[in-house]
Amino acid sequence: MADTVKTGLMLSGGGARAAYQVGVLQAISAILAESGWPEKRNPFQIICGTSAGAINATALACRADDFREGIQRLVDVWHNFSVDQVYRADSLGVIRTGARWLSLLSFGWLLRKWHANPPNALLDNSPLVTLLHRLLDLPRLDECLCNGALTALAVTASSYSAGHHVTFYQSAQEILPWKRTLRQAMATQIGVEHLLASSAIPLIFPAMPIYYEGRREYFGDGSMRQLSPLSPAIHLGADRVLVIGAGRLVEPPREPDRLAPYPSLAQIAGHAMSSIFLDSLAMDIERLDRINRTLELLTPEQRQMTGLRPVEMLIIAPSQRIDEIASRHVGSLPLPVRTLLSGIGATEARGASLASYLLFESSFTRELIALGIRDTMQKKAEVVGFFRQPGTASAGASGQTHDSRACLPG
Repeated sequence: MADTVKTGLMLSGGGARAAYQVGVLQAISAILAESGWPEKRNPFQIICGTSAGAINATALACRADDFREGIQRLVDVWHNFSVDQVYRADSLGVIRTGARWLSLLSFGWLLRKWHANPPNALLDNSPLVTLLHRLLDLPRLDECLCNGALTALAVTASSYSAGHHVTFYQSAQEILPWKRTLRQAMATQIGVEHLLASSAIPLIFPAMPIYYEGRREYFGDGSMRQLSPLSPAIHLGADRVLVIGAGRLVEPPREPDRLAPYPSLAQIAGHAMSSIFLDSLAMDIERLDRINRTLELLTPEQRQMTGLRPVEMLIIAPSQRIDEIASRHVGSLPLPVRTLLSGIGATEARGASLASYLLFESSFTRELIALGIRDTMQKKAEVVGFFRQPGTASAGASGQTHDSRACLPG
């Protein structure tokens, strides 16, 4: 394959669900090693991530000069996770944030003493700062960009202050920022504050202040209002993109109850979270497929006039419902967190979708890692073909992995 072909990696959001991405990447590393891929060579010139996927993306980018080391670092963290590495799960911490937050929602008109200093979110994610400093090596990221091991890194966040969606990117060469409806880009030095903003699950974790175009704005999770999740990788120059999802793309549908009870608050919240984290990616992939089919009807001369270009995609997503997996592990959460979540029905099977985003416990993350490995190994031939040459045959919409020629209109 020509060296000019750039491969992008897109890691979607999903809180603790992002453990699945680590399993997929671990399997890809093993497949490439078996096929003779150079030991340290990074197969992804462009790495993009949103929410927890932004953390995985940046950790990988920081070690782009040694791909296997980067994967192993992620495996070590996710394989040994506990919630207290991400948010305070002790009784005092939960009372200071979650209990106050829920009380303020219910009885805020009575609790005037909190009006001046209300809790900002359900949970206190200050421990995540320590984890990020331990996981990342940002000076090494600069070196990887300088020595050609990486072309660009991008993380996304959503501005509560201005209502737009921003892709923050750092690149080896100058790349002009882009601006589209409700979404735009900004070249900057990626830091911990961008990752905290990108992974700030709405209402669950507090927003993060970032100076953008000379003003302070508060940013939250990048999956919110993310109209085109695949766009950053393409704008940064990717000719083909590996997309790792966190659910819904190929997982089996849930059979609805014949006489379903009224949904709990957790069930409604989980549905909203899934809409934020999962639906935009599925819709973007579907949109690209439609554009692709339309372009196939055009002559080469007509295609050239459209300004669209083909982009090869390989999509790997969970083959099992992560909600159901989460329901088996809710009991591993610390008692204060379980008590808090039980009040809104998140510890019940039907509310497990909400819990799945907060289940940073090794029993859950290890099962997702194992699932990611299995799903990827079942598509070993497609993975090998994707990295060897563009335009490999499609695995079909019903498969765990989908490979097609897609086009992005900027």
